[in-house]
Amino acid sequence: QVQLVESGGGLVQPGGSLRLSCVASGTIFGFNTMGWYRQAPGKERELVASITNGRQIKYADSVKARFTISTDNAHNTWYLQMNGLRPEDTAVYYCNLIMVGEYWGQGTQVTVSS
Repeated sequence: QVQLVESGGGLVQPGGSLRLSCVASGTIFGFNTMGWYRQAPGKERELVASITNGRQIKYADSVKARFTISTDNAHNTWYLQMNGLRPEDTAVYYCNLIMVGEYWGQGTQVTVSS
């Protein structure tokens, strides 16, 4: 059984930075997509960034040049480095893993406010 555990959320001022981490337990196959989604109050969950098979990277237009997704495959971990945070980035962030099945983390709150 695969489980995902996120960490790194919190309260930050506009322009600040945070790094989210997601650690996956269980057997992780090499062919996968590791990603980050977010859901703001009253809005649908949206893709923030993803990396497929360790190479193909995708970002939402709203976070390009500010957020960076990276992986540490040796430790079944992936990260979301968030720089230049804006109030509109406030949301619950979820990590996501797609292999044979699809798995979600429990979510971590990111609040950008002065």
